[in-house]
Amino acid sequence: MKGEKGNKKQGSSDSPHFFAAGAAKKRAQMNPQSKAPASPPQSNTIAFPTEPLNAEQWDKLKEDYKGKTSFESWISTQLMHYQGSINVAKSLLAWVAARNNGIVSYDLLVRYLYLCVIHKQTSEIIDVYEIMKVKYKRLEPEGYTLLIRGLMHSDRWREAFLLLEDLKKVMVPSKRNYDDCIQGSLLHQDVNTAWNLYQELIDHDLIPMLETLKAFFDFGKDIKDDQYASRLLDILLYLRNNQLYPGESFAHSIKTWFESGHCLGCGKTMESIYLSPEEYEFLKENIMRNVIDGGDQYRKTTPEELERFQKFVNYCAPFDVVIDGLNVAKMFPKARESQVLSDVVSQLAKQNLRLLVLGRKHMLNNHSRWRKDEMKKVQKQASCFFADNISEDDPFLLYATLHSGNHCKFITKDLMRDHKACLPDAKTRRLFFKWQQGHQLAITSRFPGSKLTFQHVFSYDTVVQTTGDSWHIPYDEDLVERYSYEVPNKWLCLQRKT
Repeated sequence: MKGEKGNKKQGSSDSPHFFAAGAAKKRAQMNPQSKAPASPPQSNTIAFPTEPLNAEQWDKLKEDYKGKTSFESWISTQLMHYQGSINVAKSLLAWVAARNNGIVSYDLLVRYLYLCVIHKQTSEIIDVYEIMKVKYKRLEPEGYTLLIRGLMHSDRWREAFLLLEDLKKVMVPSKRNYDDCIQGSLLHQDVNTAWNLYQELIDHDLIPMLETLKAFFDFGKDIKDDQYASRLLDILLYLRNNQLYPGESFAHSIKTWFESGHCLGCGKTMESIYLSPEEYEFLKENIMRNVIDGGDQYRKTTPEELERFQKFVNYCAPFDVVIDGLNVAKMFPKARESQVLSDVVSQLAKQNLRLLVLGRKHMLNNHSRWRKDEMKKVQKQASCFFADNISEDDPFLLYATLHSGNHCKFITKDLMRDHKACLPDAKTRRLFFKWQQGHQLAITSRFPGSKLTFQHVFSYDTVVQTTGDSWHIPYDEDLVERYSYEVPNKWLCLQRKT
């Protein structure tokens, strides 16, 4: 239908379709409401602590406080709202306990627990959990929610399910509670529990969070299982039937899963790059025996330091990504080492990944190449282990990655040919190379102030493959020199005609 003269053409960028994404915002901008801006709340006049205080300093701060609510309630709420320092919150709790015969109120404990969860302080979360188990038979929903989320990232993650059961006795858990338990189950490789919780969520007529659905697709790209794939297709139908729209990140996860391990020529499924559970355990045992315990010719560390590291990993694992800190920091020679490392850790931390950074003690010395503030930021966003300056990093990296499980990736530009050579036979070396291709992340570019680019990890194995009626054969191009640690880029796709 033609518009009247002077009207803009249909489809103009100034007249988006009524139901198009962003249309409501554009209409609001074109018809601004005359509304006086809300005035910000007046801040209290006392100085907000950024370092732990002693009893006298807390007494003085309370004396200066002129607010209507109790000082303890106000200051703990401020710490929670601004995600303040855990150490400041600890000193507040110690001061309150000393004034009240060792008693700390439930509300104060929950606010402290919130900070512990936000800052991923696992040991402190467990401490609060033990206190609450003794003091309270039942918690409020917020307390259950925080404990479930916090425990899911600890070695006591299964106890979060007991809390979920307690919560069910008084109410239907929220979709956030289910999301934490499902993502935790997938993190710890408990796939059956994750799917059971998802079905329970659906049975309660709760619409799952898109992050929950995305987690299933992210996990699915690393495994080859027809039943699992069928369930992911059911999720796609669920999106259709409920008119749900994935965000850009979720859509990318769906695309990655859908395309992973399929020949782009014929659509056939390619052999996965990921090891079977039996192959993984076989490789893990061989790495531990021949590289970690028996690779002295490549290791410059003491048995005491290796034992200290193993205890650290056993307590803190599993991790999602293990980073060779010194190696990564030197990938871009013109940039400051601590800034490069901080950029890598920050980008990965935004994806809610559990990170381990391996480094040397000299990296903590304030220096023009190693700024203290940037290294503190790294330590805040990741678990860190700093070895003696003469130690070899690779055995530590291999141990932490393999100990974390088959989902864990690692970042280093070292190709580990020396460690591969330590392995006893061709089969083990082949499995190591296959595992390495599917788990080693490479940073291909970095621009200051913008995102880093990671190289795509293979999802299929580069070997001659057959399904009976088809063959897929990787081959070398003429005039292209390929080293022994590289694989061909070209494939021959052969289909038997019927």
